[in-house]
Amino acid sequence: MTQRSVRSVLVVLFDDVQSLDVTGPVEVFAGASAAAQLGGGSTEGAYHIRTASLHGAPVRTSSGLTLVPDAALADEPAPHTLLVPGGQGTRAPDPLLIDWLRENAPRAERLVSVCTGALLLAAAGLLDGRRATTHWVVSDHLARTYPAVDVDPDPIFVRDGNVATSAGVTSGIDLALALVEEDLGRDIALTVARHLVVFLRRPGNQAQFSAQLAAQTAQREPLREVQQWITEHPGDDLSVESLAERARLSPRHFARAFQSETGTTPGRYVDRVRLEHARRLLEDSTDGIEEISRTCGYGTPEAMRRAFVKALGTPPMEYRRRFHAPARPARP
Repeated sequence: MTQRSVRSVLVVLFDDVQSLDVTGPVEVFAGASAAAQLGGGSTEGAYHIRTASLHGAPVRTSSGLTLVPDAALADEPAPHTLLVPGGQGTRAPDPLLIDWLRENAPRAERLVSVCTGALLLAAAGLLDGRRATTHWVVSDHLARTYPAVDVDPDPIFVRDGNVATSAGVTSGIDLALALVEEDLGRDIALTVARHLVVFLRRPGNQAQFSAQLAAQTAQREPLREVQQWITEHPGDDLSVESLAERARLSPRHFARAFQSETGTTPGRYVDRVRLEHARRLLEDSTDGIEEISRTCGYGTPEAMRRAFVKALGTPPMEYRRRFHAPARPARP
């Protein structure tokens, strides 16, 4: 295996790291190496994965697992990809770890953080002037503490030059799949996604939440019922007047109460539900664009196209081409 055929991946370990932030991306890179070697019969494009802690000592994850690193960070050469996971250990990190990142992370060809790993990169000044994301719970904290960072709390991952940051936990898998697709092509990334039983791949600008999770659950029963109705009937008349009638409130009172109790307007909530429903149909079904636009309440394909371009930066047909889940193979 020659050096040019390998992309080295170095994963930083520390006490109270989130175990899935480590193992999720590692499984993706390891699976991609296996797929590349099996598919081509060579090691071209394989990843060489190493883990390292500050002093080379084992670390205990936030869930109680013990991870044994391959080496101390000081003993590792500059990698192609440096991956910094998150976890409770990012809240009060060892200053020596921040110093190491500040001095050594810029030598990596690609710098990646998962979840609250962005806090470590920000503390080392590596996100200054860059757009970044992190777990929604700490996005405000990141923005307040490091005002030089352009924090976007919505996407599941963000690319800014050679720096990539991802949102909470499993979004690290999405980002790793995106990097594999960039490095080795869609076929290998798709093979890994199938093996891990995940979609290839959620787009980076997909919101961290579903509409139901992003909005609070209304306190009053009539408003909760309206929320559920919207979710189950995206193609129906979901105007404020129609929803207010269902809640037995005046349109003005309904709009104010809905926003007060859910944190979003009825119109925005409806827009998100319809977009999610259309996205799932494009990913999972073979329905035509016109049929999906009617089913999801857009009325016309053009209206759905405008909604997709505005929210996701891509039209429905391109979204389906990139993210449609393959049909399951028939059982023998």
